[in-house]
Amino acid sequence: MLSLMRPYRLRIAVALVMFALKDLPVWLLPVITAAIIDDLVHHGSSARVLLLGAVGLVALLSNYPTSMTFVRLSSRIFRQIAAELRVATVSELQTLSIGFHTRTSASVIQSKLVRDVENVEFMLSTGLPAFAGGIGILIGAVTVTAVQVPAFVAIFALVIPVSALIVSAGRRASRSLNERFRRDVEELSGAVGEVAALMPVTRAHGLEAVAEQRIADSSHRLRASGRRLDHMQGRFNVSSWISYQTLGLVCLVLAAIAALNRVIPITPGQVVLLSTYFGMLTGAVVQLLGLAPLFTKGIESIRSLGELFAEPDREHNEGKRAVASVTGELAFEDVSYRYPGSAAHAIDRLTLHVAAGETIAFVGTSGSGKSTMLNLALGFVRPQGGRILLDGSDIETLDLRTVRRHVAVVPQESVLLDGSVRENVVYGLGEVPDDVVAHALREANAEEFVAALADGWNTRVGDRGSALSGGQRQRLAIARAIVRDPRILLLDEATSALDNESESLVREAMRRLNRGRTVLIVAHRLSTVRNADRIVVLERGRIVEQGGHEELLAANGAYSRLYADVVA
Repeated sequence: MLSLMRPYRLRIAVALVMFALKDLPVWLLPVITAAIIDDLVHHGSSARVLLLGAVGLVALLSNYPTSMTFVRLSSRIFRQIAAELRVATVSELQTLSIGFHTRTSASVIQSKLVRDVENVEFMLSTGLPAFAGGIGILIGAVTVTAVQVPAFVAIFALVIPVSALIVSAGRRASRSLNERFRRDVEELSGAVGEVAALMPVTRAHGLEAVAEQRIADSSHRLRASGRRLDHMQGRFNVSSWISYQTLGLVCLVLAAIAALNRVIPITPGQVVLLSTYFGMLTGAVVQLLGLAPLFTKGIESIRSLGELFAEPDREHNEGKRAVASVTGELAFEDVSYRYPGSAAHAIDRLTLHVAAGETIAFVGTSGSGKSTMLNLALGFVRPQGGRILLDGSDIETLDLRTVRRHVAVVPQESVLLDGSVRENVVYGLGEVPDDVVAHALREANAEEFVAALADGWNTRVGDRGSALSGGQRQRLAIARAIVRDPRILLLDEATSALDNESESLVREAMRRLNRGRTVLIVAHRLSTVRNADRIVVLERGRIVEQGGHEELLAANGAYSRLYADVVA
């Protein structure tokens, strides 16, 4: 937060000065009021009263330019800081490992990016000015009192220990409650995200009541923690108000007694001034104390965002060699990997060489390690034993962000943007010539169905491609891969969710896409791997067979059994 605020420190200082100047009438008017009262009591001149009134009017009018200057400066600064905080958080998310994103709900991340940043922005834009205003009033009231009636400064000082006690008690009570409330908000966000994602499954199996109960349970927990937080803040505010109103009453009584008994030289106007200033003083302190929940919530949100910045499970690319070009040769040398919490290795001392331009298909039963091989090739997970070479270089020494510019992935369920067909095909590439886009759509067997859409290339595909069929989404995903002209292509069960007609169109597009590239395929449907240069059969993270389709069938081994099960 400090690093984000540092470039604006001069503007922040000017804004705070403007804030202090705009509050000039607040502590100047009681002085003018006291002087006018004393003039009335001592039968002063009308000219002096008019002069005092004119000074007060000038002070009031000065509030407009100073206030507007402050608003313009503070709005620009704090809105910019909030925007930069969101960008910094998103940038940080890009460095975290896929493992982190796999185990962390997208809704929780969304809550951090939206709710937590909003809390921080509110703390800065509302809390800091209010805090500066309260401090300014305190300084002004105490300074003028010290000049006018020095003896009462000691009484004003009683506010300090009372404030310290209240703030200390409130901070201890609110910190744990704010953290619990924040955790419950994240839990509810996660539950809502899961229910939304599982809506088709829920409706298909008649589980609406289960989904409703899941949200209701999270909502009740959030309600309970919210009520506890509200009750604590209510007690805090009431206790503060009673304490300071009592001190204000004591100050008024003492000032009146001192004037009546001439204990200290004090005029009627000064009695009013002391009472007013003590009211201002206590009001400012109550305002400052009232900010405690706001600052506590904001600081808790900073801690929440800090969890992302402090997360150790991240991908480190800084300082590693950038890759300008890739031929596509891959080598897995005695590679092992085990997922956290798993007793067995997903990949166990596996060695495999993939020549540039070769198509390798990984097959095997569920849990055999097929998808883990793709994740290792992408660098989403790092080998815990052995190493992986790309074009002869250990990928641990390479900046994987530059490597992935030469890689394309077509997953089982392609995720599309809520944008046009063209925007989805050229996503992240900037300006791409129309003939290149047309070629990619044609090669992906997508040209015909795109032309039939209402607005052709400009047709919006809906959230996650909801306006298209599964086969159409996959063909757009293949077009997106073709337009990048990757040297390495990863196909993760890209046809497993399609009907036979769609599978045939996608498979034909994939054959065009595979030409001249290193291709790694994971597939359950063995019909999609028959033409692979080599089929690698995995069991428990190890290679048990490899070879061509006909060769493996003739061997009558693990692949033959898998094929027989599929045919049956």
